[in-house]
Amino acid sequence: MEKRHIAIIALAFCVSMSYAQKKSGVNYLTITQKGRKTLGYSPSSGVKIITADGLKFKDLNHNGKLDRYEDWRLSAKERAADLARQLSIDEIAGLMLYSAHQAIPANESGFGGSTYDGKPFSKSGAKASDLSDTQKSFLINDNLRHVLITTVKSPIVAAEWNNNVQALCEGFGHGIPANNSSDPRHGTTANTEYNAGAGGMISLWPGQLGLAATFDPSLVEVFGQIASHEYRALGIATALSPQIDIASEPRWARVNGTFGEDPDLAVDMARAYCDGFQSSEDNHGGWGRYSVNAMIKHWPGGGPEEGGRDAHYGYGKYAVYPGNNFATMIRPFTDGALKLAGGTDMAASVMPYYTISVKYSHQVHTYYS
Repeated sequence: MEKRHIAIIALAFCVSMSYAQKKSGVNYLTITQKGRKTLGYSPSSGVKIITADGLKFKDLNHNGKLDRYEDWRLSAKERAADLARQLSIDEIAGLMLYSAHQAIPANESGFGGSTYDGKPFSKSGAKASDLSDTQKSFLINDNLRHVLITTVKSPIVAAEWNNNVQALCEGFGHGIPANNSSDPRHGTTANTEYNAGAGGMISLWPGQLGLAATFDPSLVEVFGQIASHEYRALGIATALSPQIDIASEPRWARVNGTFGEDPDLAVDMARAYCDGFQSSEDNHGGWGRYSVNAMIKHWPGGGPEEGGRDAHYGYGKYAVYPGNNFATMIRPFTDGALKLAGGTDMAASVMPYYTISVKYSHQVHTYYS
């Protein structure tokens, strides 16, 4: 894989610091340039500000000069190409990794567990928004930048934690920021791993099956617009949703996370959800400060599980297609989320499933490639 392709992942998140920073403690500074880019940075990161042509830029790699990837006047393609040339193999590897589930503050054992200077949170004297030992390790030692957030103590704690993460990332290497992500957070229940962040001090909505029951894609798009603002306030840039599998197998445990069994409805809802999350009103419906990347799942459709078993486990590894309906299963992807009405054109990312598609592996390869 060429370096420039990996770099685009990193540069996609080299945007202004999260909207959350306006809601949390003042541990960052901004530089306003009339009619030009407003810079946000953390004084604790050690990053320096460069002046060129009367304008301000961040010296993200700390070399004392303005590199092309630091020049916000250039296109994303130009900046990504320059950054790619500078990345080491270790940095590239880090950009291909995803963290384990992170609770904020860290749980003292088990799921989302970690320590603070070797001590459990309750005995450490740490703030809830401080980085855990695990988080510091994967950010610094592994160059990892894709962080999966589950539970948070409060929106303020989430925002302050995000500021601390971004300050750390800004202070070393090439200054590539963290891409914080989350499974669905707006449901009224939180009894499964994939919506563990639900509830709390943000707006509460029906789950995806409930949204589908409205038969109103415009309402789902409004939900996405509201949720995207709240995600950005929490410091979250990627939504690990929507789940656009067609609910063709009623025994499958994840039917409640889908848009139901109707392919046409699932197509329309998938498109509306992604447009709501990704389209930003500050940029005429294109990518902007309120955009949140939508990660559609689970390609090529997790609904047709053999016997209703789930592919997260070895006993559920096969997807079957009674009635030879493989083409129907991928419609919410190919006809919906990958053909958006808004200015972002298509969903930003795709989460595959763990299934082996029985008798249709050649078709899966054709569509995936």
